[in-house]
Amino acid sequence: MKKNYKKHNFYPSEYKKNSKFKINHSYLIEQFSDYTKIFKEIEKVVVRGDYTLGQIVDTCEKNFSKRTGAKFGISVGNGTDALFLALKALNIGKGDEVITTPYTFIATVGSIVTAGAKPVFVDVKDDYNIDENKIESKITKNTKAIMPVHWSGRICELGKIKSIANKYNLKIIQDSCHAIDAKFRNKHPVHFGDVCTYSMHPLKNLNIWGDGGFIITQNAQLAKKLYLIRNHGLESRDKCVVFGYNSRLDSIQAAVATYKMKNKLNNITKKRIKNARTLDRLLKTNPHIKTVKRLNYLKEVFHLYQINVERRDELQKYLLQHNIDAKVHYPRPIHLQPAAKNLNYKKGDFPNAERIANSTLSLPVHEFIKEKHLKYMASLINKFYR
Repeated sequence: MKKNYKKHNFYPSEYKKNSKFKINHSYLIEQFSDYTKIFKEIEKVVVRGDYTLGQIVDTCEKNFSKRTGAKFGISVGNGTDALFLALKALNIGKGDEVITTPYTFIATVGSIVTAGAKPVFVDVKDDYNIDENKIESKITKNTKAIMPVHWSGRICELGKIKSIANKYNLKIIQDSCHAIDAKFRNKHPVHFGDVCTYSMHPLKNLNIWGDGGFIITQNAQLAKKLYLIRNHGLESRDKCVVFGYNSRLDSIQAAVATYKMKNKLNNITKKRIKNARTLDRLLKTNPHIKTVKRLNYLKEVFHLYQINVERRDELQKYLLQHNIDAKVHYPRPIHLQPAAKNLNYKKGDFPNAERIANSTLSLPVHEFIKEKHLKYMASLINKFYR
């Protein structure tokens, strides 16, 4: 039993490995150093005894909706469930196709497959986001939705995507799990599609003490359906109007999220933007490095800070040796994963996604990184190429 546990749960070894770096991607200890204040918020839940869809969940949903410009906010168990339930609520399933990107975390595509639909991939641009100019060529009579991913907190070209969706009567389900506080042309992304989905995983910009997620929408009927299916389809304690799922945000996690939105998230967003701009400035003259071109109509929030580099694996090893937790997000695009075998894609089908997967490197940019750390990272990188 112990052997199987180690085999199937790889996270403890990852936590241990990551903790050794002085400049770390993981900041779990620091981000909750004020845990005694959060305990006081959790104590209120304990005193009330409303652990499941309690009062604090309603408050959290109201605050999240206000922050993201949405009329309705539906909290769920995690970001993956947010995607899955959005698909189910929009009646997308067997025989349907959903257009998305092969350069994303597995949850994006996994949600489409588990909903019963077929993912159809479109290559990405140099900014890691779906190439909006290639979407229309992939639309068939079975296409029901487009699922753009706002990679690393950079909003996709939603104006063009919305025009395509309107032309072909398609739904837009935005994977915004990296993109809390991000904006497109000074508007929240919820204004450009049917739903946006968010994750509050401990390493996301809005982070809690476990898993949690949100779906936001402007559509009252869609919201009503989502409120139902996230809680077994129950309209009341004794009345089930549709068979649904169990994907409720715990009251304890809602208390953490509410505290973080009120006291932390503004600073998190500002610091990540500031740190990313500093790295842009420090690395811009290096001909061996390509950073993403920043656009003044986008508010990027930098869940990740990525660069495209020559000799990526060598550089990563060099930085790790100097106590910098440089990571690769991700070395294998989804269409080349073993799980995608039955989708019948092959190497070379999405050359830009594959090139990026082979050359991208993520540097720590979170709110606990100091300017001296950024200068140290940049100086090492520049030294490596000299």
